[in-house]
Amino acid sequence: MNSNPYSPHTPEERAAMLQRVGVGSVDDLLGAIPKDARHPRLGIGAGMSEIEVQSHLELLAKLNTTAGAGPFFIGGSIQRRYIPAAVPVLALRGEFLTAYTPYQAEVSQGTLQAVFEYQSLMAELLAMDVVNSSMYDGGSAVAEAAFMAVRVTGRKKVAVATEVDYTYRRTLRTYARGPELEIVEVPTSKLASAAAGAACLIVQHPDAFGTLVDVRQIADAAHAADALCIQVTEPHACALLEPPGAVGADIAVGEGQPLGIAMAYGGPHLGIFACREALVRQMPGRIAGQTLDANGTRGFVNTLQTREQHIRREKATSNICTNEALAAITAAVYLSLLGPEGLRAAARAGVSRAHELAKRLAALPGCAIANDGPFFDRFTLRCEIGGWELRNALLERGIQVEATASHYVDGRRQGRDDVIVQCTELINDADADALVNAIAERAGTRETAGTR
Repeated sequence: MNSNPYSPHTPEERAAMLQRVGVGSVDDLLGAIPKDARHPRLGIGAGMSEIEVQSHLELLAKLNTTAGAGPFFIGGSIQRRYIPAAVPVLALRGEFLTAYTPYQAEVSQGTLQAVFEYQSLMAELLAMDVVNSSMYDGGSAVAEAAFMAVRVTGRKKVAVATEVDYTYRRTLRTYARGPELEIVEVPTSKLASAAAGAACLIVQHPDAFGTLVDVRQIADAAHAADALCIQVTEPHACALLEPPGAVGADIAVGEGQPLGIAMAYGGPHLGIFACREALVRQMPGRIAGQTLDANGTRGFVNTLQTREQHIRREKATSNICTNEALAAITAAVYLSLLGPEGLRAAARAGVSRAHELAKRLAALPGCAIANDGPFFDRFTLRCEIGGWELRNALLERGIQVEATASHYVDGRRQGRDDVIVQCTELINDADADALVNAIAERAGTRETAGTR
């Protein structure tokens, strides 16, 4: 310890501290720990040089299959979308990348303004009054929204549709253990009937399987029972469909990763959280606000909540003590570069390709579209050979889809042994042909690319 180059204390200071606590050495402080456990041999080999480490990591990286290595139809909350080159260049500038959390407004104007612009852009997209400066991800946003509804209503029952993304529902159940909330999962078609005594109804539109949902009817049922309506949404869907604020949602949540943020093997992601103005004081996380100083100059500050509110757990609206500010700034840059027309164009491309592909697949023997109604940019495909078997067969050919059984403990018992096909602007004709022909071969027939 005395040779630790990172310790600012002199030997004399260390000796004085040991004398004060009444021990002769640092080892004496560790007397409760067995001697053979203090410096265990970890079995780690000799260190590697920088070149050796780089070569080793490159070999490991080659074992991975990247999303762009072949046709990629996995989507939902995390999507592979085109990211304009300017997005990372601007969002990862040193001023943003190295900025400390903006508690001191006088030295954080750039970060605060960028976050304020994110909130403003998202509020317009969602048609909601207030947007916070982000949660960790879509799952934590759903759970925090449920907690917010519990605080507002004083009720402990939360009703959530089974067609909400399964990772969100699992996160909600994890969060609910501490306060012992009652989580009731019902199909979307029965969600409105579960409103009695509930703090909120949680619905996803488009749902996890791509189907469009009548949120207004569910929101009306929630409000009639003095509950809140929480809509899980997707940013690109809001560019074409009626946004949450227009269909009666009180709280809107979702995953912002598709807004210019790379999938990056699991994160970081961006939790979208918006609400009506009447609920703002129960909103978790941070909110950047605009104000004027004594000289009338525009400035930006953290508003409504202080850091101490999140440290004093018993009084906090949430125990989230940070946010994904850099990811939020990335989303703001993406939205600013694309603008309304660009975002709508990206959304339309995915919708168009999904519907064209669904038509081709539904024409194959033993295949059918399994959605309960109209869908957006992804759909559920049912084949006679079964979802998991089809998924694995496609994976052998480098084509990636998701099996719907992932969304349930037992997909077959739920009658959901299908696959989900997501389309974005990055799906091209060759990808579509590869998927159709691969499934056609499994079905014992073949559709050639020229039959589109």
